[in-house]
Amino acid sequence: MSNKLAGKKAVVTGGTHGMGLAIAKALLDGGAEVVLTGRNEKTLEDARTELAGRAVHVVRSDAASMADITALGEIVQQRLGRIDHLFVNHGIAEFAELAQVTEDAWDRHFAINTKGAFFTVQALAPLLTDGSSIVFTTVGNDVVFPGLSAYSASKEATRAFAHVLAAELLPRKIRVNSVAPGYIETPTMGVAGLSAAEREEFVRQGHESTPLKRTGTVEEVATAALFLAVDATFTTNVELAVDGGFAQGLPVLT
Repeated sequence: MSNKLAGKKAVVTGGTHGMGLAIAKALLDGGAEVVLTGRNEKTLEDARTELAGRAVHVVRSDAASMADITALGEIVQQRLGRIDHLFVNHGIAEFAELAQVTEDAWDRHFAINTKGAFFTVQALAPLLTDGSSIVFTTVGNDVVFPGLSAYSASKEATRAFAHVLAAELLPRKIRVNSVAPGYIETPTMGVAGLSAAEREEFVRQGHESTPLKRTGTVEEVATAALFLAVDATFTTNVELAVDGGFAQGLPVLT
């Protein structure tokens, strides 16, 4: 994708590790200038080190904080001036079965994954150029992950308002789509607080239940996200599954 995105400006929330970092790297490889956000000081510093010398601005921003979201809009205005591609990728997933889900955990998922996603778009929408794109990271429709009820509910809510935003932004020809990952290979497998044994079991479950019999890579998610943002110019209000056939009704071979 060398220089394909030269002159383009992009924002990636939750971009300091995992899928978000892979998206940011793909944008940079294509020649874009990128603002990426995170809230963990270690991953922020790691991203600054790994991406040093590139056209990137690594910004601490907590999607659960309305003050941080407002400040992010001001930072993007100062650093980029406009946005051609917005990737709303941030999120948390904490494992807890029914009896263990607390009100605080429920509220935390919705504050970050749902409220944070919506108000991030609201804050950055004035900077989006006509004909630009938004890509949300959701989760496969009708996919059931036992122990992730709060996470799944918050992502379903995000999917719902993504559909509405696709309609609301039609007059500006801003395309709104979503990428829906399945089991993706990351240090945490996308779920906070797993022990090494629990992570190993989660990977095993992913292999067994995915028709392609493996976990996906962050680069595969990034490729799909950039396709929706950049190449799929006649596509809006679509959710693209990157899940090895997990949510597509394919048989799982043994």
